[in-house]
Amino acid sequence: SFTEFLLLAFTDTWVLQLLTFWLFLGIYLAALLGNGIIITTIAFDHRLHTPMYFFLLSLSLLDLGSISTTLPKAMANSLWENRAISYLGCAAQVFFFLFLMTAECSLLTVMAYDRYVAICKPLHYGTLLGSRACAHMAAAAWGSGFLHAVLHTASTFSLPLCRGNALDQFFCEIPHILKLSCSDSDYLGEAGFLVLSACLILGCFVFIVL
Repeated sequence: SFTEFLLLAFTDTWVLQLLTFWLFLGIYLAALLGNGIIITTIAFDHRLHTPMYFFLLSLSLLDLGSISTTLPKAMANSLWENRAISYLGCAAQVFFFLFLMTAECSLLTVMAYDRYVAICKPLHYGTLLGSRACAHMAAAAWGSGFLHAVLHTASTFSLPLCRGNALDQFFCEIPHILKLSCSDSDYLGEAGFLVLSACLILGCFVFIVL
């Protein structure tokens, strides 16, 4: 039993660590600025209150959340020469990363369906993609991400870990945590379950949307 994980350090040189911090900071600020402009523009311009821009707003929120899950901790570790992340912090990072990334993939499927209807069935666009239908599809995307994240976070952190606490990644990720499990069967079983459940959830989501 242990209370923290050790993340992968990019370099042992202080100058390069500082360079890494500024690089990550630039990427993070660019993401904040870009997504912030999209969110603000769509929210305050009533001419953009259409299904396409509604989904784009949701996508920007998910993108902003996903990059905020990993980069701030990586920047802090580079700046303070610290590799540690608490056990609960690692579990939270895994949950939110899975939740946001799965929801983002589901939402991209919804956006593809939106463009399909707009191009192939323009006369039925208003009927098929009304405000209620858009809200239901967005909720389904967020819900599928939440369900996927709950299942795999609980499954991963219920496994016994007995191969140390050092991860070969700069943020907590399920495959690298599974490498620390006590048996290879646990690793292979959870990896297979991860792929299978992702396919099933995405398939059910597509079926519900279509």
